[in-house]
Amino acid sequence: MASWVLRMLPRNVRSLTTSSENQRVEDCHRHQEAYGYFLPIQTRWQDNDQYGHVNNVVYYSYFDTIINHYLIRYCGLKTRLLTSPLVGFMVTNQCTFHAPVSFPQVPVAALAVEKVGHSSVHYRLALFPPKPAREPPTADYHDLADGLFFGHPKLAQFDTLACTTGSSVHVFVNPATSKPTGLPEDFRRGLLRLRRLASV
Repeated sequence: MASWVLRMLPRNVRSLTTSSENQRVEDCHRHQEAYGYFLPIQTRWQDNDQYGHVNNVVYYSYFDTIINHYLIRYCGLKTRLLTSPLVGFMVTNQCTFHAPVSFPQVPVAALAVEKVGHSSVHYRLALFPPKPAREPPTADYHDLADGLFFGHPKLAQFDTLACTTGSSVHVFVNPATSKPTGLPEDFRRGLLRLRRLASV
């Protein structure tokens, strides 16, 4: 709905309309096809809280893991740190919980790139639980080292509806000045590849 139409509505109707639109977008982000890249996450005993499920703060570490895994593996972040001044600051984090996971489950984290700016990257994230089965999902060394792209047959081991969704914004800066710096072209290409995959 256009913003000018929303402004004309009474405040109580406007908030209902906005929240229903937000809910529709959130529901869309709970599906595997909204993401291009996936990484199995081994939960740890220490991740559980006293209620027997993964504590809310731990999900942020899972999301941080998949973001940096993709940047290192497919955008050359590790090499880039050695050759040019570029440091990523996480300036925004958000997480919505739909259902719990717990140790020793092996969920799969999911990553999409929503926007690549001059010096910033907007990520969309999710966590998909394993499907109920006698045997846990199988993840070998290559899955953990390379991750999985959308359409990989191993993704069938995981639920198609996310138990957690989130978003993050990275701003890349020159560490000497703490000023935003433009993303190198090869780095940007790796990010745009994931953006195209997520929009398919």
